[in-house]
Amino acid sequence: MDADLALIVGLGNPGPRYEGNRHNIGFLVLDELAARVGGKFKAHKSGAEIVEGRLSGHRVVLAKPRSFMNLSGGPVASAVKFFKPTTIVVVHDELDLPFAVLRMKLGGGDNGHNGLRSITKSLGTKDYHRLRFGVDRPSGRQDPADYVLKDFSTVERKQLALEIDRAADAAEALVTKGLEAAQNSFH
Repeated sequence: MDADLALIVGLGNPGPRYEGNRHNIGFLVLDELAARVGGKFKAHKSGAEIVEGRLSGHRVVLAKPRSFMNLSGGPVASAVKFFKPTTIVVVHDELDLPFAVLRMKLGGGDNGHNGLRSITKSLGTKDYHRLRFGVDRPSGRQDPADYVLKDFSTVERKQLALEIDRAADAAEALVTKGLEAAQNSFH
């Protein structure tokens, strides 16, 4: 069992300007997972910030690409090449789900998500797990690209810590119990 290694990637944009953005939910969830394994992110030659540790006894590498979202694929592919994980999980925002709704799947399209498109292109496969965190669609005519680069609303921020914790639980379940069991627990 010790040979199994999960790479959990959180998608976001680097820098303080983007910290509270909807697009950065992957980073926020990984910060919670890093706290659980008792590690601090450190720069790695893959081009990502990395924490290595264990979740419920399972070896994990947590990775936050240092590139912007649209270029996430390079650091993810480098981390995969370096760590040789048996499982890859990508945590990202999802416009087509209501706020804080979680969905997990293996493979599939990128649904217009440029971070996923970059990862799929760099890995040469769509066959990696996705943990989608709903951020809802903007109301009215607001451009979805602008919307995801805005901070969560005041109402959303009131429950965000709880929802990040739940998403971290889902990522942990995906790694430790498998996709089907995790889906059943978090849908």
